Amino acid sequence: MTEHDQGNRQARPPADPRTSWATWTTQSIISGPGGVTTAEVGPISGDLTVHTTWVDGEARLTVQYSGALDWYTVVGSPVPAGDESTARAIHQAMVNGVKAGRGAGAPAPPKL
Repeated sequence: MTEHDQGNRQARPPADPRTSWATWTTQSIISGPGGVTTAEVGPISGDLTVHTTWVDGEARLTVQYSGALDWYTVVGSPVPAGDESTARAIHQAMVNGVKAGRGAGAPAPPKL
């Protein structure tokens, strides 16, 4: 494609992955014994919500008591994630970690 498409509109360059982003939230996860370890307050457990934001090549993981206002950074966050599907896999691994408990921290990036 040239600088202009057939309708004489300016052609868009491909999306720059450094400016791409995505977000996932999973609510009402009952944590396993020991819950999740946070940077701010240490372990939390109970009915939790996990939120992941993928931006700038990393997955940023936070957790809160479901329905609360305060969010806490999961220990080990951010996790390198070169693309959206990797970040989504990290989010799911964090959800599974919350369910398991044991003071879960951020999962390691998936091996390619």
